[in-house]
Amino acid sequence: MSQTPALRTDVAILGGGLAGLTLALQLRQSAPSLSVTVVERRDHPVREGAFKVGESTVEIGAHYFADVLGLREHLETEQIRKFGFRFFFSEGSQAIDGCTELGVSQLLPTPSWQIDRGRFENFLGERARALGVDFRDGAVVRGLELAEGDDEHVVTLEHGGQARTLHCRWVVDASGRAGLLKRKLDLAMANDHDANAVWWRVDGFVDPNRWSCDPAWLQRCDPPDRWRSTNHMCGPGYWFWLIPLACGAHSLGIVCDAKMHPLETMNTHAKAMGWLRRHQPQVAASLEQGEHALQDFLFLRHFSYGAKQVFSTRRWATTGEAGVFLDPFYSPGSDFIAICNTYICDLIAKDASGAAFEPYVALYEQLYFSFYENTLTLYQDQYPLFGDERVMPLKVIWDYTYYWSLLAPLFFAGRLTDLATLGRLRPLFEQASALNLAVQPLLREWGRRNEGREAPAPRLLDQFRIDWFRDMNGALADRLDTPAFLVRMEENVARMHWLAGELLQRVRDDYPTIGDCGLEALLAAGPTGKALSLPADWYAQQGVAA
Repeated sequence: MSQTPALRTDVAILGGGLAGLTLALQLRQSAPSLSVTVVERRDHPVREGAFKVGESTVEIGAHYFADVLGLREHLETEQIRKFGFRFFFSEGSQAIDGCTELGVSQLLPTPSWQIDRGRFENFLGERARALGVDFRDGAVVRGLELAEGDDEHVVTLEHGGQARTLHCRWVVDASGRAGLLKRKLDLAMANDHDANAVWWRVDGFVDPNRWSCDPAWLQRCDPPDRWRSTNHMCGPGYWFWLIPLACGAHSLGIVCDAKMHPLETMNTHAKAMGWLRRHQPQVAASLEQGEHALQDFLFLRHFSYGAKQVFSTRRWATTGEAGVFLDPFYSPGSDFIAICNTYICDLIAKDASGAAFEPYVALYEQLYFSFYENTLTLYQDQYPLFGDERVMPLKVIWDYTYYWSLLAPLFFAGRLTDLATLGRLRPLFEQASALNLAVQPLLREWGRRNEGREAPAPRLLDQFRIDWFRDMNGALADRLDTPAFLVRMEENVARMHWLAGELLQRVRDDYPTIGDCGLEALLAAGPTGKALSLPADWYAQQGVAA
């Protein structure tokens, strides 16, 4: 293998997947004078459909792609507009129209998309090159020497049968689970969320509407496009996803608590189909039709993890799955790419302008880890709840209220790096975090006590009917000056207090002696006001059929 002259770049990004290519685009927009090189192992163009998971976006990630990076036209014309999250409590069911359904009957105001990762990453690669990024696909990183002081880092790579040396001021690891920097610097850190996943793609769309002939059930949604949702088929200790891809394939996956559903019961396609026949028989019967040919099959053990460090004063950083990974429930992967990339761009821009970036490294890392740790609480030890059609719909409402109260509006307002505003918001973040840390175990205990209890009648729990919930989603796009933004955030946390109080009251209606997990003291110290309302059938022993 021949050796060619050394290359130089301001920023070397190791990995040209979703995290690396979006970072390259954001850098070219925020600091166009900097040179950026992306080193990607795969040859482009990559395959559509059966390529990578992480296909569902939610509000932060969708806003990042569409508005921060300016990719809305591609999303609207080449990807699928998502019809929200949809949950069916369908363990063991042969008839989907006989299950409780949680979701929206109409689109919420703030859009999100289902992403064909192959199609999207091909587009991102082309866009990066058009903006002047040196995108080297089919290139393998063979070595990495991190510099001391003001010297430059050195990346050794193999590209086109030649060995190349790349000198750079900044190096960012976006290599996914390969974790080049994590392995080199021993940054890996386990967390206490023990879950596994298996997934595969099939030809053709899998449409839940085809599983029913009930006109009333079919007309619950306007438009009647349940197939465009991220559909979750839920049961105790697991959920099964169905996500449509613009290439005409459907992404499918089982995600489960490792103790309740061992990976060994589903780690081949045959085993996974056998598992579905037991737990989701109607889904299995649909997939066994000849139109849904198998495209791929993969699995991952212990998919959730943390990291000891993600940013460094030595001018390196990690982003995407090269750093931390939470859980695919609620689809936060793109959100955390957006947040991490925004902090990395700000650090690099400060350094390029001659400003001292070092004081911000620890601050941004502390913020990033706090977002990660608070989001992890939504999943940790909560999988046993997933089949409880009383508690889980309320958990989803709570979790989304928490998400739309602070983190999402902070990102939409472009204030992730606004330390003055963040300082003023710190008490609100502490209040919200404390409320969430009390509500999650309360929900868990409520679900534990419900074990063996008769299920309520099947119904549609329509999130679109909850005015304040719908309004929170629409308000994310509001452009507010700082005083109005702070007032909005106070109102959001007040809403969390009121909702937490309502949940506690409803739990005690069922179980008067249940502990409050410290929630009463938090409510007594928080704002007072008229309680929020959720439709009565969200709590009823025998729910009202929609």
